[in-house]
Amino acid sequence: MNHKLLIAFPLSLVLLTNNVIAQTGNTTTAISKDDPLAVKLTRNLSVTDTYVWPKDPKVIENLKKWQGYKFGLLIHMGLYSELGIVESWALCPEDWITRDGYDDYYKFCNDYRNTKTKFNPVNFNPERWATMFKNSGAKYMIYSSKHHDGFCLFDSKYTEFKVTDKACPFSVNPKSNVLKEVLNATRKEGLATGIYFSKPDWTTPYFWWSYYPPKDRNPTYDITKHPDRWKKFVEYTQNQLNELTTEYGKVDILWLDGCWVRPLSTINKNVEEFCKYPYDMDINMKYISEKARKTQPGMLVVDRWVPGEYEDYLTPEQKTPEKPLAVPWESCITMGGAWGWVKNDNYKSSKELVQLLVNIVAKGGNLLLGVGPNGKGEFEPKVSENLNLLGKWLNENGEAIYDTNPAEPFLDGKVAYTKKGSDTIYAIYLPSGEETELPAEIKINSQFTGRLKVTLLASNQRLSYKPADHGIKITIPQNSRAKLAKQEAVVIKISR
Repeated sequence: MNHKLLIAFPLSLVLLTNNVIAQTGNTTTAISKDDPLAVKLTRNLSVTDTYVWPKDPKVIENLKKWQGYKFGLLIHMGLYSELGIVESWALCPEDWITRDGYDDYYKFCNDYRNTKTKFNPVNFNPERWATMFKNSGAKYMIYSSKHHDGFCLFDSKYTEFKVTDKACPFSVNPKSNVLKEVLNATRKEGLATGIYFSKPDWTTPYFWWSYYPPKDRNPTYDITKHPDRWKKFVEYTQNQLNELTTEYGKVDILWLDGCWVRPLSTINKNVEEFCKYPYDMDINMKYISEKARKTQPGMLVVDRWVPGEYEDYLTPEQKTPEKPLAVPWESCITMGGAWGWVKNDNYKSSKELVQLLVNIVAKGGNLLLGVGPNGKGEFEPKVSENLNLLGKWLNENGEAIYDTNPAEPFLDGKVAYTKKGSDTIYAIYLPSGEETELPAEIKINSQFTGRLKVTLLASNQRLSYKPADHGIKITIPQNSRAKLAKQEAVVIKISR
């Protein structure tokens, strides 16, 4: 039986802005972590008021470098990849969850966890993956060490619920320590690397104690009445994070998910509806960060949606800001409907992906694009094709993306803007799907005056222009308009 979980709801009214919420239409997508909590977190959130700039010079240096990367990949893989369901959310007994093919919650949970005895991604090829990541134009990659289910894609000494346990058939494979293999192969291709880690863990008895049934995503027991058990969970989490930051080579980013595990004092009106657990779930991020950075100096720590000094950059999910933000940020968005692999997923086109990237970069952010392999360790052909096309476009036009800054008016109609220094701007025209040819003239808003050099970036073809109110009008040659309309985006470079 195909136990497939698809969780869908509207994505309207979820754009993260400086106190601005904008309609995005009535589109729906199959998603997971963008659950009702994720939606609530992004409504009316004044991000610039809560962001704390890092003080460590090495962290500041790494953050600046990361801001220039602009494009990264987030890879989700786990038992859910074998089942073809949307990550491990079906273990969570909240009423927005559905479990196709099951009317018994406990049977589902038992079957899900027993998938460990079937998990065998025999076609896992980290070198091939890393080459694909490199060719996509991505500058960094974040890999899921474990999701909320607690199943580890690394050889943790603190649990048997892991890919290297002898009960997992993949454990006999010489590349069974999946995280280690992916990180090593990706570093060899020159990409920065990060580790995704879920703070909550729905399998360890220190978080979900089977003496009490789970009621929601929180601990099953009162941690104030069982402080020794909670202490063991905190130590368990700290120990695993110490493994990840000391035994797996250079780690540029520690990306922590599961924001409901947090100090009670950090719960505010944006999350209180879903963070109803009345006790302090502090895992001591100060200790975790300081200990990790002894081995990983300058490492970025992203304790998602927990405002404070351990959220080095913001991570709006499945959405983009309406306007540029004054702080470091990254939109994490899936290529399809799910973070991991699900059967017959509906993937965005390469044009949609390039234009999504441009939209984000024009506002000063990064795109973290989510994809995942199936249970055999293979990516869908459409994923590989899209990443290849993204790489081809960036190979020709990356000058307008990497290491750029936003330029006013940022996004005006079909034209997005970036800049480098004070003498070069890039006007990026975004053809619509119905557009058969570019217009004869494109108005560019710019304060540049005098003699300018205007070219199509990809071909270095000179373009003629004439002054216009608050900018220039650029002439697109007749014989190029139809061809250019077929491109994902057209970059016009203006320099003085």
